[in-house]
Amino acid sequence: MSALAAAVVPAMASAGQRTGRASQVAVPLAAQCRLAPARRHLQDAQRSRRRLHVAGAAAVDAPTTPHKLSEIEMWNGNKRLQTLVADVAPNTITIRSLDWDRDRFDIEFALQEGTTYNSYLIFGEEKTALVDASHEKFRGLYMRTLNAELGARGRKIDYVFVSHTEPDHSGLVKDVVEQFPEALVCGSKVCLQFLSNLIHTPFKSQAVKGGDKIDLGGGHVMEFVMAPNLHWPDTMFSFDHATNVMYTCDAFGMHFCTEDPFDSELSPLEPHYRFYYDCLMLPNAKSVTTALRKVKDLPFEVIANGHGPLLRYNVPELVGRYERWSKAIAGAPASVAVLYASDYGFSDRLSQTLAHGITKAGVATEMADILSVDPQELVEMLGRNSGIVVMAPPSDSGEARAAIATLLSAVKPNKQKIIVAESYGGRDEPLDSLVSGLVAAGVEPLMDLRVKEEPSEALYQLFEEAGTDLAQALTVKEAIAKKKAAMCPDVAKALARVSGGLYIVTAAHNDAKSAMVASWVAQASFEPLGLTIAVAKDRAIESLMQVGDKFVLNCLGEGEYNATMKHFLQRFPPGADRFEGVDYRLADCGSPVLNDSIAHMECKVVSRMETADHWVTYAEVTDGQVSQPDKRTAVHRRKVANYY
Repeated sequence: MSALAAAVVPAMASAGQRTGRASQVAVPLAAQCRLAPARRHLQDAQRSRRRLHVAGAAAVDAPTTPHKLSEIEMWNGNKRLQTLVADVAPNTITIRSLDWDRDRFDIEFALQEGTTYNSYLIFGEEKTALVDASHEKFRGLYMRTLNAELGARGRKIDYVFVSHTEPDHSGLVKDVVEQFPEALVCGSKVCLQFLSNLIHTPFKSQAVKGGDKIDLGGGHVMEFVMAPNLHWPDTMFSFDHATNVMYTCDAFGMHFCTEDPFDSELSPLEPHYRFYYDCLMLPNAKSVTTALRKVKDLPFEVIANGHGPLLRYNVPELVGRYERWSKAIAGAPASVAVLYASDYGFSDRLSQTLAHGITKAGVATEMADILSVDPQELVEMLGRNSGIVVMAPPSDSGEARAAIATLLSAVKPNKQKIIVAESYGGRDEPLDSLVSGLVAAGVEPLMDLRVKEEPSEALYQLFEEAGTDLAQALTVKEAIAKKKAAMCPDVAKALARVSGGLYIVTAAHNDAKSAMVASWVAQASFEPLGLTIAVAKDRAIESLMQVGDKFVLNCLGEGEYNATMKHFLQRFPPGADRFEGVDYRLADCGSPVLNDSIAHMECKVVSRMETADHWVTYAEVTDGQVSQPDKRTAVHRRKVANYY
């Protein structure tokens, strides 16, 4: 095994494990078979206490926490839903809605392990508070569980703390306030405005600000911290001074469905925690840094997040990663202001996808809600960003019209690169009028993105690739200079003597598919058979090569690869079909097999190791075939190692 493989494989090979299981109720046999290994894994873990390591602290014991599982209910015929109740701290429980089979979250997330929606009950001596609710698909399950826990303690809900109003967390707030009309709903000012438009029913409310406190009795004093743009403009954290539990909703979460309520085993969570950060938090890195500064003096010991396992055993390490990752992007050579309309059409999700494409290429982003941003803040933001993304706001919004007027007066003619895009909200400001206004202001958009139907996975891919193209256009000179300065000429010539084969990597998921030419490929293990591929962070295919994803490695033959390689080396516009005119068939995993390849291998991503500009992807080879046994794989030789 190579030194690189020795470093990557042992450290990451467990990333595909899963600790969760479903309750043993009447579910299809195939589903039970899929869950059997996970059940055994959890049972083994419960028979022994695990030693867990917290950064900067000694190893601690992770006791098995008793918890209650509901029976499984089927949704849409084939999706398993379940609730889990577990103790979090004294007088504090979580109701976790387990969405076992959700394989994509808002399409753009490469989910492989489902997700959870976490809700919390805090029983003070005098008052009871609910922190967040759940997705509306859990209505029956969640409300029954909530009422059972309240009834067992003879309690009712006095407060509802809404961390933010995204429907997966607030979809059942209406049900809660209808059952408990005297409950006081607390949230940021923006949150309560959004909530009013969301539930269309009267409710008692109290807007809270940073530093405000509410006393539930028995020492349970709740303190609020405003954390806008993590990842909606209305987000707030809540901190319980009695238990040192901090409720953070989306921040510090991950899409990973497991019966274990906590981060008892870190390695299986790491790739999901990182990918979640990259998709949702990295575009708001500046806001992450601000939020961390606001909470640095709070003695939080448990992070009660909105998705995935709660953080108890690895809090310093995982919070530290947020800080490191966010500070790293702060030194980016360029930044882009992304203006979207929250709670309107697909503006939020499409803008996040664009922002993810931008940050993949090492460019920072600043997100702002065009419906609520302060005019002076908008002027300052536009002044410090070399790129701008404008999602079409609703045409009947006075706030949006004022913000667009501010934008047109503040843009820098011939100095900023701009993308405008539709939000598919039904009342979009016409893109043609936005483009005309920008051209009149001296800035011609780099591209305009039209949305003709409800976004599909292919459309999200288009938006991500458009963001990456914008970032690359802003940094092309810096990127060339950086490569030249990366190593001295003699070292570059020496490293270039490390040769590799020539391959086409292909990947697909539903209607999204991509490909790239690869030469940094090496076998990495015998048992199981595995290989590594270095994938540049700004490659379009990178989003389809997350842990658990499948792809095909196509081997190109000596002397016969020029046409194929030339095709896949061309710069494709965002969303273009890379396989147009290419003769291929689909492998069992769904990824294309090139018919002129001399051999191919089907692979499944097990783990990834990050370097400065690439992901070293370790994958298990699950199948393969040699189609031209008399041919040898083409070899790629370079003169200098500064380039591929």
